[in-house]
Amino acid sequence: MVAKIAASAAREALEERFDAPPDRLGLGEPEASATVIGDSAQVTLALDLPYPVDIARAAGDLQDRINRRVTALTGLAVDETALTVRRLVLTGGPGRGRVR
Repeated sequence: MVAKIAASAAREALEERFDAPPDRLGLGEPEASATVIGDSAQVTLALDLPYPVDIARAAGDLQDRINRRVTALTGLAVDETALTVRRLVLTGGPGRGRVR
């Protein structure tokens, strides 16, 4: 159950951070697992990020948002959130378009 909540929190965090739903950015669904010990949880997530992005800054921001949301929804303290970036996805921008 905590893993499902963490995956949902990751989707929400990606949308908040990048101002668009992950599917609209071409990002795959976040995958999550969680270990609960007592009243705390450790969360592991694998997700895509849009390119270009400052990976370290985005990861830190996403971890904070996910931790807060999981804690709010479960009441568990999140001791650790490990993020794995599966891939960087080229998103629309000023220079992106079709080659003719």
